[in-house]
Amino acid sequence: MAHSGRRIFISAIAALLAIPASAAEIQHRTEYRVALAGLPIARAAFLTQIEDDHSYKIAGDINSAGLADLVTTISAKTSVTGVVRKNRLQALKYSLYYKSGKRKARVYEVSYRNGNIISATTTPMPKRPKNWIDVTPRDMRSVLDPISGLVFTGDTKVCSQTLPIFDGETRMDLVLSPKGDEDFSTNGFKGKATVCSVRFVPRSGYKKGRKDIDYLSKSNRMEIWFAKSDAANVYAPVYVRIPTEYGMVTITAVKYGSNS
Repeated sequence: MAHSGRRIFISAIAALLAIPASAAEIQHRTEYRVALAGLPIARAAFLTQIEDDHSYKIAGDINSAGLADLVTTISAKTSVTGVVRKNRLQALKYSLYYKSGKRKARVYEVSYRNGNIISATTTPMPKRPKNWIDVTPRDMRSVLDPISGLVFTGDTKVCSQTLPIFDGETRMDLVLSPKGDEDFSTNGFKGKATVCSVRFVPRSGYKKGRKDIDYLSKSNRMEIWFAKSDAANVYAPVYVRIPTEYGMVTITAVKYGSNS
């Protein structure tokens, strides 16, 4: 993958992995295994804090592992802070630090107000090709961050909505549709998971004609499985399938609902 392609993939992992704490003022750590065609390529861990004043912070680390390390070393740190309003996690600030191999690290920072983006910076700023599709002011309104944007309260119809996501560079829609239930078991959870089919719709902030984006936008094989945490009364992802030209990427929670 190109540098920007790997960055979008890392951001997608961050978007699909955040899981909330099970009560106020509890630190909650979750861990994940990422595989390509069954072979390990990355590890991820997230720590969530939700306070009594309804503020929250989610911080994550993602690192390449196994097969991916034979090609290049990738590391990322991501975080989001915000407040819980109207039964939704609403971001105030989001950041992503991304490093691939010997390339210079890049930092993406986004600030929100009432769900709208008021600033978005990339350091250092990359050179844009002529066929770059710019993010418009309209694209910046009513947008979710790529971490807490996939955490839903227990009364939400999870698989019947469109999620407008901005990851610091690319604006995309994730269109969720119901696909039934599946059994899922991991450390901290055993039960039924709600399965959503996902359609990826790129809006702006990417190079027109990019093969990886075109491939994903034409695929009907992407899925997200959500498990309900009864203690927190929320749904969060526990399993993800992302089709790529190189094979199916799977993201599996190896811990869910455990504070240890």
